[in-house]
Amino acid sequence: MRVSEQEAVESTARGLGVFLERRREQIAQRWADAPLFRAVFTVSRDEAVEACKAVVDALCEVASTGRLEDIAAPGFDRVREQLGRMSGSRTRTGAGPAQIADEFAALRTPVAELLRAESAGTSVAEETESLLALTALMGTLRLVVMQTALSSGEELIARQRQQLLEVATPVISLWDGVVAVPLIGTLDSARSQIVMESLLESIVARRARYAILDITGVPTVDSLVAQHLMKTVAAARLMGAECVISGIRPAIAQTIVHLGIDLGTVLTRASLADALAYALSQQGIEVSPHAEVR
Repeated sequence: MRVSEQEAVESTARGLGVFLERRREQIAQRWADAPLFRAVFTVSRDEAVEACKAVVDALCEVASTGRLEDIAAPGFDRVREQLGRMSGSRTRTGAGPAQIADEFAALRTPVAELLRAESAGTSVAEETESLLALTALMGTLRLVVMQTALSSGEELIARQRQQLLEVATPVISLWDGVVAVPLIGTLDSARSQIVMESLLESIVARRARYAILDITGVPTVDSLVAQHLMKTVAAARLMGAECVISGIRPAIAQTIVHLGIDLGTVLTRASLADALAYALSQQGIEVSPHAEVR
């Protein structure tokens, strides 16, 4: 693009910024009745109008820099959080990404109407250039919204994954001074870290002397899983608790032997019940079968 053409584009963009600033109140009033703002800001219309003004201010700043197609333009920074909340709110009501994008795209129409009315005395070419600049600016806003929505979605998924990991690795109290973690499913590095942290916190909080890791529900054990278990046992010992691994099934026992993994320093029991009986016996508590009543 030649220098004169670039200057013309920047001049048109700055003119658009001046227009948006001058018509800020009217644009905000019209946007406040749009489905997007009306659905999100339900407390009062004034709240919606103020939110609209914040978006108009951001567009003014972007236009003044001439960076109409730059999603990284500084003007968008101050409204990204607001745009994220808006798209998130619409998502929770059942709106999909395409619908949200269309709702933001629809914001162009009332602005274009005001721009045409104000450009009535100018040439067709000038009016067309202004409308094209507006289209580019609103298209960039739409991209910013989608980018923000995707980022928010990724953060939400990450939080939900963390919550699922914590729920899937509960630490339960079996007896005074005895806690257990019944593991179900595949163990990976992230989940193993959660297991270790949760177990150690529980040992401290409940002053546990015995901790049981029950792997009855773990389908397979490889060298990585075994290392995680060994580290958890070692960490529990450092916290003053004796750790017992229970639920090692025959297939898993064979795998451990074939892999050459040494669990000689780790106390093991066939089942969770056996591990609990051991922990109780170490505390001088006898567990006997219930006598039959005749």
